[in-house]
Amino acid sequence: MTGGQEERGGPGPGAAARGGGLLVAGTTSDAGKSVVTAGICRWLARKGLKVAPFKAQNMSLNSYVTREGAEIGRAQAMQAAAARTEPTALMNPVLLKPGGDRSSQVVLLGKAVGELSARGYHSDRQEKLLGTVTGCLEELRRTHDAVICEGAGSPAEINLRRTDIVNMGLARSAGLPVVVVGDIDRGGVFASFFGTTALLAAEDQALLAGYVVNKFRGDVSLLEPGLEMLRGLTGRSVLGVLPWRHGLGIDEEDGLRVSLRGAVRESAAEGPYGTDLLRVAVVPLPLMSNFTDVDALAAEPGVVVRFTDRPEELADADLVVLPGTRGTVRALEWLRSRGLADALLRRAAERRPVLGVCGGFQMLGERIEDEVESRAGTVDGLGLLPVRVRFAAAKTLARPAGRALGEFAEGYEIHHGVAEVLGGEAVFTGSGGEPLDGCRAGPVWGTHWHGSLESDGFRRAFLRRVTRDAGRTGFVPAPGTSFEALREEQLDRLGDLVEEHADTDGLLRLIESGPPAGLPFVAPGAPGDFHDVRDGRDAGAHS
Repeated sequence: MTGGQEERGGPGPGAAARGGGLLVAGTTSDAGKSVVTAGICRWLARKGLKVAPFKAQNMSLNSYVTREGAEIGRAQAMQAAAARTEPTALMNPVLLKPGGDRSSQVVLLGKAVGELSARGYHSDRQEKLLGTVTGCLEELRRTHDAVICEGAGSPAEINLRRTDIVNMGLARSAGLPVVVVGDIDRGGVFASFFGTTALLAAEDQALLAGYVVNKFRGDVSLLEPGLEMLRGLTGRSVLGVLPWRHGLGIDEEDGLRVSLRGAVRESAAEGPYGTDLLRVAVVPLPLMSNFTDVDALAAEPGVVVRFTDRPEELADADLVVLPGTRGTVRALEWLRSRGLADALLRRAAERRPVLGVCGGFQMLGERIEDEVESRAGTVDGLGLLPVRVRFAAAKTLARPAGRALGEFAEGYEIHHGVAEVLGGEAVFTGSGGEPLDGCRAGPVWGTHWHGSLESDGFRRAFLRRVTRDAGRTGFVPAPGTSFEALREEQLDRLGDLVEEHADTDGLLRLIESGPPAGLPFVAPGAPGDFHDVRDGRDAGAHS
């Protein structure tokens, strides 16, 4: 497998055999699959290979809109950036957006197709999607040198294996080699590797080719006896021990698990460019979505971003951000029950800055008519913006661009709510000054545009306005901060992590040649009543 085949005049991967592939699974959710997948993508891209990320099924409230107007998980968009390629719907054919504890909106090939309960999805719908998923993967492999797939949760979730299309079900259908990532910082990583392997059917174990230890702290030599014992027990090697590193946070899949205690990112805060800090409080709404919108604020020197659900901390902040949510009416009720709505009303009365994005924007308006998301009918909003919102059955998916505060800005839209703006000023306008989106009334801002703060000029202009309205005269936005450059540095660090601490020769052999023959079976294997989604055959003969 070599990069640049078309440039040298030889047949490209689409004209010859399909490109290589690898599935990155994990012992648990949040073991580091997304980070490792992104790191491998960046490492391969730097080698000159044409590489694409892939996640068959993603459950996430953090999503993104591709240039063709398809909605996919933000993690896959970030991985596409790591691979230096444009994200497409093929990279995440199934996206599940939770709307509560037991149901999710199903987004298929970038478009919402309805709501399903967890039981309904896992009982039959998921099984029917395997052909769609494998078809997308095959199309990517025809046009790329390599496709790096990310699993979901754990491949050893035996209660879900029969209908699995994202872990071993996908690997078996596509003949993919599998590496399993384990987070050693949680403890029990050797037991997790062994147990994961021993709970797989023999046919699945034949694809599991190795392990990657993530977030290791300390002297690797102290770990080596365990690595050798694991190899003796399973017949499989550890293909990398990745050290724990500050500041490797990426676009997480799930805003439901965000900590209320810490900052947005683990990286050490950079000192202010001026003489003072700017304090930003982000409200962690129920079913919070696309909280990554505040990453660009956190990247600014001297801007301190915190998640908080305490009214007194909203009162103390220089700027309060209401992010997006998959449950606008539910989040509005939550704000009122926690005393947070009253804190926001006091801020507005004192003419102190508030920013609402998407669902947060909708809550700032006068009225919400919702027969789609919550089916609650007409509900009073917070009344801080002269806006009325009606939820439409069709979802708006767009990649708009315009101007605000004299600067260029672009973003993306993902919402059912349609805003009728009755006053105030538009936040974003077109080249002729025509209103495009949003509403501003004094220091209260609302917009449907996610990601607009990643536009450096607009972000700095917005922070200057917030600084003035908050009376924080000593804060000055740094003139040279480039969010895109910071993101590229972060992705390069992920590539460095793989290149410097993983067995890259071993990974490349797996990607090019597939799973090695003769991998030993680890007893007891999957339960005896296990059946594979692909063909329904008994796969538990070794249990």
